Amino acid sequence: MSAGVRIISREHNPLSQAGVTRDEAGVLRYDDLPASLVAMLRARADATPDVEAVVELGGERVSYRELWDRSARVAGGLRAAGVGRGDRVAIRYAAGVDWVLAFFGTIMAGGIAVAPNIRSAPPEIAFVLDDAGVSVDLDSGTPLPDGEPHVEEDLGLRDPAAMFYTSGTTGRPKGVPTSHEAFLTNAENMVRGLGIDRHAGAELRTLVSVPLFHVTGCNSQLIVALYVGGTAVIMPTLDQAALIGAITAERISFIVTVPAVYALLLRRPELAAADVSGVRLVGYGGAAIAPSLVTALQQAFPRARVFNGYGMTETASLMTTLPHEDAVAHADSVGYAVPSVDLGIIAAGEDPDVGELVSRGANVMTGYWNRPEATAATLVDGWLRTGDVVRVDGAGRIHIVDRTKDIIIRGGENVSSLEVEGVLAAAPTVLEAAVIAVPDDVMGEKVGAVIFGGGEEVDVDAVIAHCRANLADFKVPQYVTVVDEPLPRNAGGKLLKARLRETARWGPPLR
Repeated sequence: MSAGVRIISREHNPLSQAGVTRDEAGVLRYDDLPASLVAMLRARADATPDVEAVVELGGERVSYRELWDRSARVAGGLRAAGVGRGDRVAIRYAAGVDWVLAFFGTIMAGGIAVAPNIRSAPPEIAFVLDDAGVSVDLDSGTPLPDGEPHVEEDLGLRDPAAMFYTSGTTGRPKGVPTSHEAFLTNAENMVRGLGIDRHAGAELRTLVSVPLFHVTGCNSQLIVALYVGGTAVIMPTLDQAALIGAITAERISFIVTVPAVYALLLRRPELAAADVSGVRLVGYGGAAIAPSLVTALQQAFPRARVFNGYGMTETASLMTTLPHEDAVAHADSVGYAVPSVDLGIIAAGEDPDVGELVSRGANVMTGYWNRPEATAATLVDGWLRTGDVVRVDGAGRIHIVDRTKDIIIRGGENVSSLEVEGVLAAAPTVLEAAVIAVPDDVMGEKVGAVIFGGGEEVDVDAVIAHCRANLADFKVPQYVTVVDEPLPRNAGGKLLKARLRETARWGPPLR
């Protein structure tokens, strides 16, 4: 496969690669990361023991020293329960202090923290527990283990620290073992990609409103906060009013959520009245975003830099970031490769700048858990096949065209569902939109749109007129259904299109 990969040039990439070296296999790695997540936390506990490390809204506030001491006691309790090096411990607590203590306690015990999606149905959770071979299951009814403090001292960067599961949108979810190096590499990529002041310390306070069993919440918020000595303020469940209140009350400087949530927040009068002067970073991802929404975010958070990000469970979160300077003019882009990652394209046709995106780097997985066939299909010659079709512009920015499985083939013409969703996101009265194929006896497939107005009446005629003004005729939706509930998404905010294909009810075509 290597011969078919065109590596994307970093000539115009603004992100520094200082201190990044290629190993003997050609993989980019940072030179000076902490020795492990345990070493990272120990250094913070020693340097700033009294700084808040974790705050659970409506619950406890834990300093770095307390986080270290209590995690070590959890580790001791797990060791007493028989957990040894490499054993898997499932963490099924709600997002909050107990989840974080269980996570670091498991790692300090030498175990691997397994993070199931606690919103899954019981059979789905049972599959994950069985697939991972979990020896201890910490569910909501189980108290935190407690024992004599224990810290596994010789953990290294290549050792596995945790295992997240893919969303399972195309079949059974797959376990992704994530090394200490992958976690720390992603944290350093976040620092460089977002321009975070690595000496900010307690001034960096990130509001974690996405689940900790997802790589955005854990890897790119919780771990990043601890990496720079800041504070992770965790919401056990997403509540828009509480989120706005927390921005002021907790002096939040860094927020991340999906575009649809931002669109709802901007409609709330409480946001306009809130003191958001401390917010310095506003991140989004997981769905198309309209330039008008980016502009509205810049106006709502006038002292903040906004950014887009793109990644996968298999890459421990980020592969790319789009900086503030490009946020409006290139709102359809997910940005440039982060410093530790090589990105490449396998051309899908004659255009060398369009094709499947592949990735290689220290934060990229080495394989799925006990899935040799899936690993062999996804990792080829050291490159991770993302399954995303992309376009690369002249500056090296990545534009997601679509998931390979979501491209609609209408009478021989390829239609990017993401492109159409991007146009719909900017249409009047539309809060959320998903574009899926509608089977057709003549054309093979036609374009269907599922629209949610967020409580406002959707003007379908105006929406279609907007599409006709911004899309080629064959890309304009011919079927539209308006729903009364938000569109189904996974924990990372990605649309569950398989569910929509099963549930969408179409009326007669519009034309």
